[in-house]
Amino acid sequence: MTTLTITEAKKNLGRWLAAAAQGEDIGIVSGADIIALRKVEAEGADYAFREYGVTARELEAFEQAAEKRYRRSKRAGKLIVKTPRDLRKMIDETAGH
Repeated sequence: MTTLTITEAKKNLGRWLAAAAQGEDIGIVSGADIIALRKVEAEGADYAFREYGVTARELEAFEQAAEKRYRRSKRAGKLIVKTPRDLRKMIDETAGH
């Protein structure tokens, strides 16, 4: 395992993160502890469950309901489409340019 001080790790953090992502064992010494850097897989449903206790079924139901509200709003003409140019113009007008 490659062990680094916090200062060493900060100097080349991108390099160390890339090495850890490739499977290399990288540890950062923090006080009396060594904190390992390692790649983890993240998934939306897993995050929803861990953070909010939402099951995959509940998340799917929410996604379907959100899509239904979106389609209903779109049919009713309640949604507007803005291009990046439109948004830039709105920002400039708001800023007084």
